[in-house]
Amino acid sequence: MTENIRFLIIDGYVKKSRDELAAGGASTAGDLYSKMLKRFVPDASCDVVYPSDPGCKLPTGAGLSDYDGIAWTGCSLTAYDGSPEVRNQIEFCRAGFEARVPAFGSCWAAQIAVVAAGGIVQANPRGREMGIARKIELTPEGRSHPMYIDKANVFDAFISHVDEITHMPTGSSVLASNAFTRVQAVSVVYKGGVFWSPQYHPEYDLHELARLTWCRIDVLIKLGFFKNREDAEKYVDLLETLHQDHDRSDLAWLLGIDDDVMKEDIRQLEVRNWIEQLVIPSLKR
Repeated sequence: MTENIRFLIIDGYVKKSRDELAAGGASTAGDLYSKMLKRFVPDASCDVVYPSDPGCKLPTGAGLSDYDGIAWTGCSLTAYDGSPEVRNQIEFCRAGFEARVPAFGSCWAAQIAVVAAGGIVQANPRGREMGIARKIELTPEGRSHPMYIDKANVFDAFISHVDEITHMPTGSSVLASNAFTRVQAVSVVYKGGVFWSPQYHPEYDLHELARLTWCRIDVLIKLGFFKNREDAEKYVDLLETLHQDHDRSDLAWLLGIDDDVMKEDIRQLEVRNWIEQLVIPSLKR
């Protein structure tokens, strides 16, 4: 049955941002998600759409219901800026809830799901959380939630964001939190639909974090993450080296990185659980 699964992937990045990431050697968000989903369902169909592009046609009605799951990537937009690109995605998210297609996504996805259901997202007063989110802890609701089957109660994860969810809508649960960002994962139930989403990025690996850091070097230096470009480039090189050789325990120790982020089977448990617990049980075919 799983060979018939159809995923719709929503890559909300504007084209300029996608091009900047590609120029820095990073994969596009849609490609990262397609790769991750196919890791669990190799024969799945993955259709990537770009709702921030002018003229993008998003499926509606029966066309949307033909999909077995909707996956939302990260995005560099701001959920509260009121731009047409953002409004378009909020409305589409509501349509996904109404169609009752199981949804999952990273970072931007959690924010869009919450806003679509009536919650609020604002700038994080602590600024940017970047690189590795430390000591994410499951809430009591998270410990018993099916998205976190087999997950440790406390873990690290790849992350990059400046906004945070401040007000949860009715029918939603905070599943994880850490000292930097109170809402690190959500379950949103709205209009009969279900959307699970971590604020962090299970689709990233060390290479993708290295390339993202490279693309954001100037910004990160201004924010104080690095003293200068030389330090930033050294950090990128360390990430790339560890990505090529996970046995470099010296680098893992130096960077404070362990199996939480280096092992796909641990890092992507939430995705596996979404497919097994929501997508497959809801298959109509």
